[in-house]
Amino acid sequence: MIRTPDTLNVLLVGGGGREHAIAWKLRQSPRLGALYLSNPENPGLAALGKPMDVPFNLGDTFRIGRFCEKNDINLVVIGPEDPLAAGLADELAAPERIIFGPTKEGARLEADKAWAKQLMRAASIPTAEARIFTDADDAAAYLESREEAHVIKAAGLAKGKGVVVPESLEEGLSAIDRIMAQRVFGAAGDSVIIEERLEGPEASVLALVDGRTIYVLECCQDHKRLLEGGAGPNTGGMGAFCPTSVVDDALMARIQGDILVPTVDALRRDDIDFRGVLYAGLMLTHAGPKVLEFNVRFGDPECQPLMTRLKGDLGDILYRTGAGTLADAEIDWDPRVSCCVVMASRGYPEKPETGFPITGIDEAEAMDDVFVFHAGTKKNDAGEVVTSGGRVLGVTALGETLEDARARALAACDVIHFEGKHVRRDIGAGAAQRV
Repeated sequence: MIRTPDTLNVLLVGGGGREHAIAWKLRQSPRLGALYLSNPENPGLAALGKPMDVPFNLGDTFRIGRFCEKNDINLVVIGPEDPLAAGLADELAAPERIIFGPTKEGARLEADKAWAKQLMRAASIPTAEARIFTDADDAAAYLESREEAHVIKAAGLAKGKGVVVPESLEEGLSAIDRIMAQRVFGAAGDSVIIEERLEGPEASVLALVDGRTIYVLECCQDHKRLLEGGAGPNTGGMGAFCPTSVVDDALMARIQGDILVPTVDALRRDDIDFRGVLYAGLMLTHAGPKVLEFNVRFGDPECQPLMTRLKGDLGDILYRTGAGTLADAEIDWDPRVSCCVVMASRGYPEKPETGFPITGIDEAEAMDDVFVFHAGTKKNDAGEVVTSGGRVLGVTALGETLEDARARALAACDVIHFEGKHVRRDIGAGAAQRV
């Protein structure tokens, strides 16, 4: 049996709210030695770890590898999708070093939605019917020939913003033009997927996978739309809560048997040893759960409520996942409910306005069972914490009920201020609502 080293030196890659939550939980590990950060400009992260002494550049993985050797890094935790898609896990893998996060081939599940759709078809994994196009005119002609409602997706990585749910043919044609002709998402728009629009509540099912063993984490529900009531454009996520009542034990058993296990088996048939997080975004239709998309990392903001409820040594859990001994990990959960409410900048997701001082974080963190995770913040020349991104803070709270957790998180949001702050106040207001 592989055991975690007595002292676990960790390099955490990423600089958002997800990574702040992971770092916060890693600091509670009794075995944690040094925690190094690829993105110490995030003030929340900076308070928890040390900056790397070399620039973090995906174009210079040799230098990152040398840093890991020099600092005896036992575990590399890769948070975001971009370095996973670029193959950072492959580049840093070494006999003395465990990587939490899939290889470049495994990351294609998220980085190439067209490839993922084909894998699902081949493995008979339930998902929406879809067509894949590499030519904008062909995509437009297909859309014009259909009468039913569709969803249009950029096939590549688009920071959670490459999904359009058009309400008219004109909106659909405009989405194809923006993605494929105007290239608003860059290379992510080399191809588009036009798929049937599914109806039902959504759920986020995340599982740790060590190549063979699958451990399903507590189920979450994410709110993607910008505005209350599920209106407005898609975003990277405006809030999430955990657990959710829309998935009971019987449905989770079906999700495992029909979706998670066949996906891991399909990857293994392609000689892909997947180690990390397998995230299935699901629509719970009348015909059963169907996959909307796969991600290959902790969701953001789902990671925040998961980390605040997780009981156990996160360093040991992540190490064992990467080492292939997940079955030996000890994992338990706080019985309370956790709710994360995202505070966003004015103009998000299209053109967020940034650079505004933030006040009230200390007051919010002093509230019982409230945790403030920094997502898009930095310090200016005067030492003030200011907004630096579209999603600024993930204000997360625990409560005996979902309503308690939600009320606590919203009360904390009310004491935090910055110019142009935007908050969805209906996060968790209805587990089965449109999110």
